Amino acid sequence: MSKPARVAEKPRAEYGSDVVVDVIKAFEIEYIAINPGATFRGLHDSLVNYGGNHMPEIILCPHEEITVALAQGYARAKGKPMAAAVHNIVGLQHAAMAIYNAWCDRLPVIVLGGTGPMDTAQRRPWIDWVHTALVQGNLVRDFVKWDDQPGSVEAVPDSFIRAYRLATTDPMGPVYICYDGEVQEKKLSGEISFPPPDRYPAPLPMQAPEEGFDKTIRLLLEAKTPVIIADWVGRREAGFNALLELAELLAIPVFDQLGRFNFPVDHPLNLTGMQEKVLGQADLVVVLDVPDLEGSVSKRAQEKGQRRAIPLLSSKAKIVNVGLDDLLVRAWSHDFNKLREADLAILADTSVFLPELVRRLRSEKEALKKKASEIEKRRGEWAKLHSERVEAQDKQTKAKWDEKPIATSRFYTELAEALKNEDWVLTNGTSSGKENLFLPASKFNQILGKYKGGGLGYGLPASLGAALALKGSGKICVDLQPDGDFLFTISGLWTAAHYKIPLLIVVCSNRSYYNDEEHQERMAVLRGRPVENKTIGIRIDDPAVDFATNARSYGVWSTGPVTEPKDLGKALRDALKVVKEGKPALVDVVCQFRLLTDRMKRQR
Repeated sequence: MSKPARVAEKPRAEYGSDVVVDVIKAFEIEYIAINPGATFRGLHDSLVNYGGNHMPEIILCPHEEITVALAQGYARAKGKPMAAAVHNIVGLQHAAMAIYNAWCDRLPVIVLGGTGPMDTAQRRPWIDWVHTALVQGNLVRDFVKWDDQPGSVEAVPDSFIRAYRLATTDPMGPVYICYDGEVQEKKLSGEISFPPPDRYPAPLPMQAPEEGFDKTIRLLLEAKTPVIIADWVGRREAGFNALLELAELLAIPVFDQLGRFNFPVDHPLNLTGMQEKVLGQADLVVVLDVPDLEGSVSKRAQEKGQRRAIPLLSSKAKIVNVGLDDLLVRAWSHDFNKLREADLAILADTSVFLPELVRRLRSEKEALKKKASEIEKRRGEWAKLHSERVEAQDKQTKAKWDEKPIATSRFYTELAEALKNEDWVLTNGTSSGKENLFLPASKFNQILGKYKGGGLGYGLPASLGAALALKGSGKICVDLQPDGDFLFTISGLWTAAHYKIPLLIVVCSNRSYYNDEEHQERMAVLRGRPVENKTIGIRIDDPAVDFATNARSYGVWSTGPVTEPKDLGKALRDALKVVKEGKPALVDVVCQFRLLTDRMKRQR
């Protein structure tokens, strides 16, 4: 008879930082991205020698901005937080941009830091002084949900549990916990116990009151031309599925603002990009998780130095606004956008509001029967408009198929062709989101959405975080990577190669910070100055960056720069083979600038 297997005993915490690791493990956090720093040396030792470098496993990154952005991308893909550790004041300052991006994106990231010693008598000359702040969290307090600096080892569990709970309660966001070196390195004289985390669950999501359902249903059944605008609904699968049901039930067109992936691309009711043709007809607009309502129902214009928004909605259109974003309005950053107009404002989580709304609507059998012919008529009208958009897109793609540099329309079409038989996820895209109309996404979280903070350097590390979260799932993760953004955090390629993170990185290399090139053109036209000077201080050429060579220097398979349109398909297929073997691959594509708008052409 064989002896029973011996169960390894859990080691007993001996130091303050061991307790931090115990709490992290209790929440089953898979990874912690770090750039090493002496102020969390105690925590680092505990992660490796006490925690066994497992749950969480350390992911080494060459810059603190990469650590936090990687955790942000993980949260997008996984729906739960990972941790990032940053070194005192200087590391926190490096990480601040990525923390702000996560804040604007309403995603949970657990940022851990070190400081101290706070006891000035224990500090080494110079270095401990310049790396210590009286209250380090002040640096990021305006764009985290909460920050804390527990003053003792005994305070560590409650602090972490509160941080995790706040980070994961909608609307979600990053949190920051700072550990004094003395707290981390304190030798324990007894056991530090804490209750299981499931005794401190995040609160249940917020539901609308009865009045909200009654009024919304009445407005929907009375409307002749209702439309839906959605931005962050797709953060939850229940919201994504219920939005599809609602749109189909009443034949309501959907305009996806792409903060998350909210609605299937090829669906006949997806009229994204056609707001100017449709919104003027709308008598009801259902706005779901849309922070920037003004940008969703107007077109931006700039003439003679004046910036303004031209309304697309009729003044008679009713507006129902549903979301939670008002709960995170702060005074410092104006990421809350222009004050939203609404005839009915509902503070509710769309992932619980929409399924219940659909359930109640389906029970309105008599009302739906009376409206059946009206619903089917507009279903046909919207399907026709959707087909017109697709046909116009196909026509433009064919017209520009062989142009050099490679047209973005061909670029996106070739990428869609390479991925057509794969289970793929677009982890990052361009600022315009135009690529989403070429990629036939239909499943929840198939496109992770565009970031909201506007800080460059996000794309690669966030994509690495998403690919890390989905590693082993069989999904092909694709980073459609703008070149200017890439230059900020290109050293993240080392992390990709070292940890064998399977990611297809396709660089959109137009060799310019082109958004600003357009701005300089506007200024030159307005002031009657030479338009040809718009490129000075903006073009990324002379020399042009060879991203493929850069990638190889970090140990990542690469090809390019691809300049011939006929070579693009093969380059993408070759890279895809590498990714399917479990490694990162990069394709550098030299592509065209964005087209100038008709309005800008007229200004010229």
